[in-house]
Amino acid sequence: MRMAGNGWLGLCRMRIGLPLMLALGLAGSEIENAAARAQQLPPAEPPKAMPTPQEETPTLRVTTNVVLVPTLVEKDHGQVIYGLKAGDFVVEDNGVPQKLRVEEDMDTAPVALVVAVEQGRASALEFDKVAKLGPLLDLFLGDGKSEAALVGFDSKPQLVRDFTQSEADLTDDLRHFAPGDGGGAILDTVGYAVDLLQTQPKEYRRVLLLISEERDHGSSHIKPEKLVERIGLTDVLVLSLTFSPSRAELLHDLKDNGDNRVMNPISTLLMAVQAMKKNVARQIAVMSGGEYAPFTRDKAFEERLTEVSQHARNRYLLSFYPSDATPGLHTLRVHLTQDYGAHVVARANYWALEER
Repeated sequence: MRMAGNGWLGLCRMRIGLPLMLALGLAGSEIENAAARAQQLPPAEPPKAMPTPQEETPTLRVTTNVVLVPTLVEKDHGQVIYGLKAGDFVVEDNGVPQKLRVEEDMDTAPVALVVAVEQGRASALEFDKVAKLGPLLDLFLGDGKSEAALVGFDSKPQLVRDFTQSEADLTDDLRHFAPGDGGGAILDTVGYAVDLLQTQPKEYRRVLLLISEERDHGSSHIKPEKLVERIGLTDVLVLSLTFSPSRAELLHDLKDNGDNRVMNPISTLLMAVQAMKKNVARQIAVMSGGEYAPFTRDKAFEERLTEVSQHARNRYLLSFYPSDATPGLHTLRVHLTQDYGAHVVARANYWALEER
């Protein structure tokens, strides 16, 4: 099994809301200067028109009934555990153990990456960090085959740059972001980005890198319940990096192996919807098997991005045919058969369609 370096065992591809200016340690005059700098940024090129949001429900792209479970196995100090086999894992679907396999033939697949960056509300105060993101994208695109698209959003998402292999073009776009309006439509943007990723060739690993606040402000095209379903039907891996408005959450990270997940599908759906209302960036990462990480400082932003990109490339990809294909939201729980002194980060849910 190849897991390190340029290898990545994830077909499900491949963790960022805004700390308050006080959390950044800026005094009143510095706040004014930061705001002034944001307003003086040169305007970005007019973005491409946003396609009409798709109302059709996307489907899994491998088969209609294979469930894909990206899984990270990591020790507390950050060391990833390699070389595990199917017999080392237990995957429970609504509490029932499944017969699984570890996919081993997708470690060289290229990446289709959508970078979605909030421009609305007070996000302009984070543009200095966002401007440095371009060269870091090589962590995802370094194989020469992978592609990335850039989406900016305030009260609605807009395609700033379609899929490209050019780091220079993406870097230039990121350096010239202009402040948006008072909205932060995360739900609409995630739905839009998932649809965008679904247009890419089937052999690509799909990843959404979301850089935003934690809570949605102003989405109108997709409801939380529908987004839960859409995420549950796709193989998109969501990495959320948030600028948090609460200092108390700055040290929080996602370490979830599903031990406390409920099995009742109705309760699970309600909990997922409520979690989206509280922190949509975190919840979509949990659902997809991705990662969520808040940041405050420039160095922390770069460290977080490096960490989540490396983790994304070193995930196991577990798969199984569900023994019970009851339509609706299913709860997943992944754990190890032996105690390796490690924690597991894995996909939380998937959505089963009714057969027609």
